[in-house]
Amino acid sequence: MPNINNQDNNTPATVAAISSSKQPPPMAKTVDIQSVHRRLQSELMALMMSGGTEISAFPEEDNIFCWKGTITGSKDTVFEGTEYKLSLSFPNDYPFKPPKVKFETACFHPNVDVHGNICLDILQDKWSSAYDVRTILLSIQSLLGEPNISSPLNTQAASLWGDQIEYRKMVEKSFKSISA
Repeated sequence: MPNINNQDNNTPATVAAISSSKQPPPMAKTVDIQSVHRRLQSELMALMMSGGTEISAFPEEDNIFCWKGTITGSKDTVFEGTEYKLSLSFPNDYPFKPPKVKFETACFHPNVDVHGNICLDILQDKWSSAYDVRTILLSIQSLLGEPNISSPLNTQAASLWGDQIEYRKMVEKSFKSISA
């Protein structure tokens, strides 16, 4: 049968018609609050099952998006035997964005300011959705004994870090002011 309008199937008009019938490109993926809730529940269970005593974290009251954490200073560091309280606040698009983590206990450290803010790359530009609460707490615990003194939030702590005896005195002093 002859083609009445003398167009074959490869003409620009046919290609444009086919292209316009396609659905628009998918929008950026939105995060379902329920999936974030399930992820946090799963991380809580994994953390509880790990059995470690040097780190812990639990939701604050009934809010799965706000947690209280605890880390203990690692053995053979100036922080050995010290216990620090942290707050973790998870955004609605977690794990695609990192939680806000702060020290609630005063911490004299090169990468912690007087307000408890932490300078740690995995909580900022090096964040990955593969990280979880356990990874965050272990990283902060590791940071205690191995600070990044080239990027300090607390310049006094960074300048004292080389003299561990004086540094230990400041850590002990900051702890005494807490318990007073």
